[in-house]
Amino acid sequence: KMFPRFQTRALFFSLLLRRQTFAITMPDIPLELLATHANAYASANGIQVERRKKDDPASAYYECAPMSLLPNAYPKEAFAQAQSVATAFNELVDRVSRDSEFLEKTLGGGVAEHDPFTAKILSLYKEVYGNKDSVAHTADRLGIQRSDYMLHASGEGEPYRLKQVELNTIAASFAGLACNVANLHQYLTTRFQPEIEEYLLTNQKVVTSSTESAPGVPENPALSRIPAAMKMAFDRYCQKFSDGDSSNKIVLFVVQEGETNTVDQRMLEFRLFSDFGVPVVRMSLTKASTEIVVGDDGSLKLGDREIAVVYYRAGYAPTDYPDGDDGIEWKARLTLENSRAAKCPSLGYHLAGTKKVQQELARPGVLERFFPKEEEKEMVENMRSAFAGLYSLGDDAVPEDIDAVQAALGGKDGQYVLKPQREGGGYNFYGAQLKEKLNENTSKGSDGSLKLGENLAEYILMQRLFPPQQRAVLLRSGKVEGSGDSVSELGCYGTVVVDPMGEVVHNEYAGFLLRTKFSNVDEGGVASGFATLSSPYLC
Repeated sequence: KMFPRFQTRALFFSLLLRRQTFAITMPDIPLELLATHANAYASANGIQVERRKKDDPASAYYECAPMSLLPNAYPKEAFAQAQSVATAFNELVDRVSRDSEFLEKTLGGGVAEHDPFTAKILSLYKEVYGNKDSVAHTADRLGIQRSDYMLHASGEGEPYRLKQVELNTIAASFAGLACNVANLHQYLTTRFQPEIEEYLLTNQKVVTSSTESAPGVPENPALSRIPAAMKMAFDRYCQKFSDGDSSNKIVLFVVQEGETNTVDQRMLEFRLFSDFGVPVVRMSLTKASTEIVVGDDGSLKLGDREIAVVYYRAGYAPTDYPDGDDGIEWKARLTLENSRAAKCPSLGYHLAGTKKVQQELARPGVLERFFPKEEEKEMVENMRSAFAGLYSLGDDAVPEDIDAVQAALGGKDGQYVLKPQREGGGYNFYGAQLKEKLNENTSKGSDGSLKLGENLAEYILMQRLFPPQQRAVLLRSGKVEGSGDSVSELGCYGTVVVDPMGEVVHNEYAGFLLRTKFSNVDEGGVASGFATLSSPYLC
């Protein structure tokens, strides 16, 4: 599937569609022309990632971010569904974050016993919010979430429907780059419309039978709405604690040492200042441990400046805490949480985004715990319709969960994914590796029943989704990596600001991200090297 850079050729391939194989001939596209324009546009508009020189790690350079040359066909009805349910998931995260009994019951058993990282987050959550006198109870909550979806058909001839892969509540990245990629794809599909029309139409037929005129690539508001939500949290802090005076107030971006996705982060930083005049300071947890203190009044101080909002683009993985379980990074995380600054996310929001919580929320009747009112029924139904099959592997497993494990062991391992409580990509088990992992941690009881090993408790089993495959040309480091069958995952951003009493003061859909990868690649992270940035071509 590899071919020389910028070579133009007709694309022939076999496409797996509705679990049947069809031979499809793709029309010619002016590949060299498109790739040249894409690279030039990317350079001119900051669609880039930072790289470090191997012989001089202190020196950095920038190269084109991984991206799809053209947008991917996407049903407009599914896109609208993802937009409409964003605010419901925003509110769900907040309500879950305030239910300590639910979080303790869901995460405090087998998950905490076998996953030290989640156990530590839960421990800090209980330490801070279990103390009624903690100043953290006076802080607003800021949520910048991204709910990720795949299209999935339940059977041959069935339409594709939206199914949730995961809900990201910490460091939901690529909002900035996604906006510029959408602008790139709007430019290419307009500028070269006659040359690529047949190509786009061929892909559209894969995802929809609609013959209506395609709306094309939609506007992406992420780069305006996410900074606006930060600004709202910032303003509320200034009003509550300094009579509106913002003269020495800042937003803290908690980042990783050696971060390469700096351009995406800087876009938010620069937009926050250009639109609202709000300054940002970037700092790792390691550095924060020695430079940030909490005042007697609960204020976070960085020298003579006061931190109004803490925005995490790090802290979601054990590698962000190199000093160990009781090290300086964890102490810094506790210091930041134990303050009156708005956190994005708070510890509770962080826990609400774990895979185990996602699985538990999918059980019958659990959403109603958080949305018990009659007028909230439609909201519950809309969220539940997006859930995929999710199964517990802990001591709370029910017969339905055991049946799913038995199916995976019985030859249907390709229909499931084994997922730990981790963010960032690269941690999941698929196919033969999934089956091997389950075999190593299951046994038969004296009555012949399947017994789950305790080491499985930190995982969940998820129905594997089979999105439509369509042709794509992917670029990496500014070069054409190849062309081939691809699948895509849609992310919808949502922003929410909630006061200390749980009153929602801001809640909206905040933009989108589409990631595309070749269909023979299991994992899907862009930063982890598996996928590329793309855009939906609504049809």
